[in-house]
Amino acid sequence: MSDTTTSTRSVTVAQRPLLLSWAGVTDVGRRRETNQDAFFAEYPLFIVADGMGGHAGGEIASRSTVTRLQAVATSGSVGRASIEGALELAVADIADHPEATDEGTGTTLTGVFLEFDEEEPHWAALNIGDSRVYLLRDDRLIQVTTDHSVVQELIAAGKISPEEAEGHPYSNVITRAVGASELTAPDYVTIDVRAGDRFVICSDGLTKELTDYGIQHFLRANADPAAAVDAMLAAALENGGRDNVTLVVVQVSDESSSTDSSSSDAATAAVDDVSSTEDRQSD
Repeated sequence: MSDTTTSTRSVTVAQRPLLLSWAGVTDVGRRRETNQDAFFAEYPLFIVADGMGGHAGGEIASRSTVTRLQAVATSGSVGRASIEGALELAVADIADHPEATDEGTGTTLTGVFLEFDEEEPHWAALNIGDSRVYLLRDDRLIQVTTDHSVVQELIAAGKISPEEAEGHPYSNVITRAVGASELTAPDYVTIDVRAGDRFVICSDGLTKELTDYGIQHFLRANADPAAAVDAMLAAALENGGRDNVTLVVVQVSDESSSTDSSSSDAATAAVDDVSSTEDRQSD
C-alpha cells in the first residue's frame, strides 16, 4: 500500500518569486512484508530514509530520523547545524529503543533543503548511505549525491565498472548510516536555485528497478510532480518491486511562466554549475 503526499508553495528566492511543487510516495513493494522506508516533504526540507537491521529495527531507525528532522523543519530553523543536531537525537532514539537492539540497525538519509545565508540562497543536498538525489537541469539528468557503499568505493578505485557493480555480491553493503552504533555526518552538495530544475530524491528501491535513463524518461514525460512520482513507482513495481520504493519529486518554476518546468527554456544554467562541498566526519 502506498502513502503519498503532494503540495505547492510560492516562495521568494533572491527577490525572485518562484513556485515549488512537489509530490512524494512510499510503497512496500512486491516482495517485502514491511516498509522500512520513510520520507518527509514540506518546504523547505525534502528527505528520504531507507532503514535496515532486524524485523523492526530498520523501520524504527528511518522513522526516528525523519521524525527528528520533521521537527526541525516545522520549527523554521533548517540548516546544516540543526540537521546534524537532529541526527544526534535520532541516534539516541534508535539506541534507546527496545526493539532496535541489532548493531546493524540504522538508516540511510538523503534529500535537499533550501539554505539561506548571507550569500545567495541555494539548495543543499545531503546524503548518508546509498539513497540518492538526482537533478534534471537543462534537460540533462545528473546524480547529485555519491553513494556511500562498497561498490562505489570499488568503482572510484577503478576495480570494477558501473555495469559490474549492479550484480556485485556487495551491492547492498553501505559504508555510512545513521544508526545506534555511530553518528555519521552527511556529505553536502551546494546547488544554485534555478527555475526549471527538478529533483528526484529516492531510496535504492527505485534505482534497483529503474536506470538513470528511465528516471530521466519519466521526468520528461510527466510535467506534473505527482504524475512523475506515480509513473516511476508503477514502473519500479512492474520491474519487480524487490524492495520498498520511496521517492520525492521537487519542481522549481517561475510563477509568471508555464508550470512545465521540464522545458529546457526554463533552465538557463549548465549542469556543470553544480558545485560540491563536503563536511565529513571521520569514520
